Amino acid sequence: MITTSRRSVLTVLAAAGLGTALPATLGAAPASAATDLYSSNTDLYQKLAGREGIDFARRYQRHAYIDNDQATRPGSYARTAILALHGGGIEVGTSELCLGIAGYTPKDLTPHYGTGAPLHDYWMFEGMRTSGGNSELHVTSTHCDDRVALSLAAGALNAVSVHGCTAAQAGAPASRPEAVVIGGLNSVLRQYLGEALRAAGVQTIEGSADGDIDGVHPSNICNRTLLGMGAQLELTTELRVSMFGTNTLKGRAGSVNAEFWKFTDAVRAAVARMEADPSQAVL
Repeated sequence: MITTSRRSVLTVLAAAGLGTALPATLGAAPASAATDLYSSNTDLYQKLAGREGIDFARRYQRHAYIDNDQATRPGSYARTAILALHGGGIEVGTSELCLGIAGYTPKDLTPHYGTGAPLHDYWMFEGMRTSGGNSELHVTSTHCDDRVALSLAAGALNAVSVHGCTAAQAGAPASRPEAVVIGGLNSVLRQYLGEALRAAGVQTIEGSADGDIDGVHPSNICNRTLLGMGAQLELTTELRVSMFGTNTLKGRAGSVNAEFWKFTDAVRAAVARMEADPSQAVL
């Protein structure tokens, strides 16, 4: 059982997302950062000033949590945040998956799972270019310094970050390229995600041919939570394409299919199991 005190929560919060640099002992960033055009989200925002809503967009939802009962310990805090750092036209389908896992219908943002079903905080960065060049907007997960994204992750016990990769990067067999790599530092959440996704018929891969997509670097935003660990899902192109009837920037949100909801149902089930786990106790 992993428990954490309120003091340790504040310590991790300070280091994980509210403008405080992480210790140098966390090590160097993954090699994939070397191919990025922008060194951080801040660098991108500064160099593309005035282009938000044209070249890129940011969307998020932060839900209200209230605890005014003096007789009980605090219990109203975010448990899980869903992130899509490379949505829109960068890693296609991840914006819609972020919204679906958070509990929303991508087309109109109405709650999909009905009254009483949990709605999770979410944040996404989306490439909006229609004539190509969205890949230039990629900022690697260890360099994400968007303050809203960091604060959402740092204020939650768990984070699930959704990404896209190729079948070769995932190490998926050519005969079955539809797969997801499950990474991150939270081994319990990884286990729950794997079990739920495999039960839904999704091919899962632990580790990959490309070590950069395993999500185990401590400064990866999926691990910058109250507990200092989270999960990362890297879906192959083939798996993501199978989830939409119209695989275009404007068409995906309105054409999600049964494969899409099968995946989001499984991830949400794993998250619910994680949130009920004894390791989620905050003393």
